[in-house]
Amino acid sequence: MTEAAQDDGGAGESTVTVIVAALANLGIAVAKAVAGVISGSSAMLSEAAHSVADTVTEVLLLTALKRSEKPADEEHPLGYGPERYIWAMLAAVATFVGGAVFSIYDGVHTLVAGEELGSPVVSYVVLAVAFLLEGYSLRTGVRQARGEAARIGAPFKRYLRHTPDTAVKAVVLEDSAALIGLVLAAGGLLGGQLTGSGVWDAVASLCIGLLLLYVAWVLGRSNAELLIGRPLPKAVREGIRAELLAVEHVEAVLELTTLVQGPREALVAAKVDFRDASTAAQIEWACEQAEQRLREAFPTVSRVYLDPTPGHARRRAEGLNPWP
Repeated sequence: MTEAAQDDGGAGESTVTVIVAALANLGIAVAKAVAGVISGSSAMLSEAAHSVADTVTEVLLLTALKRSEKPADEEHPLGYGPERYIWAMLAAVATFVGGAVFSIYDGVHTLVAGEELGSPVVSYVVLAVAFLLEGYSLRTGVRQARGEAARIGAPFKRYLRHTPDTAVKAVVLEDSAALIGLVLAAGGLLGGQLTGSGVWDAVASLCIGLLLLYVAWVLGRSNAELLIGRPLPKAVREGIRAELLAVEHVEAVLELTTLVQGPREALVAAKVDFRDASTAAQIEWACEQAEQRLREAFPTVSRVYLDPTPGHARRRAEGLNPWP
């Protein structure tokens, strides 16, 4: 399978994962809202807001996936890959505003004003169905994340923490938070049913809000790092340096810069000291060989820029004797 086909397959799998999550969240949001109105439960209404925020998030993530797939053009010579992180950042903001803020507000309001609890039967049914749907959506996201982690030989937790595919990361984190939120909502309903007090429901709503606040912070931080510019992992950078040094006519790698531009797209730029006896033609072929080696060893490297730089120029810039 070619690298392009692998990339298309990965992007397509991410899209399916996000669509599954979006459809599940949309149906769940409506059901939770109806159950919240019938039961008078603030935790259920918070969960409805949670699902609405997740649905908006998935729509923004789908937009991110679609926009980032546009090919490079004259106006954007490095492509549109980083645009996915802008939309993913907006998705994190939607989780914060649409879910966390509403849930915390509703919890505080219930603590202050109290609430009249209705029949919780419908809410329990909705929570059970929502748990199954969210579980299926989470299973889809985890399966893709585990597959990607196995492909690059990384532990699952480490992959999820550092992956530049923030769409899959968002689905896994949000669905995990959704399952925890459902348990909290059920606990609030049960506590209110047993004690007749709305405090349990209010506390559950506050906990759901804090949970969403944490998820929004994690996703926002991840996307901010990628928007600012994140290098490839240290082990990969060391491998790139070794590949460059293995090329004939290369004396030293004076400076190496890497930049993650997408889940399967990275840029490599390096100042390379070639042998003084090498001809211009030999240097040109060495650059071609270096690019080929890097692409074969690291499929995510999509762009390679090498700058032939004399080693003594670097020594002079550092205030050292240029002719040791």
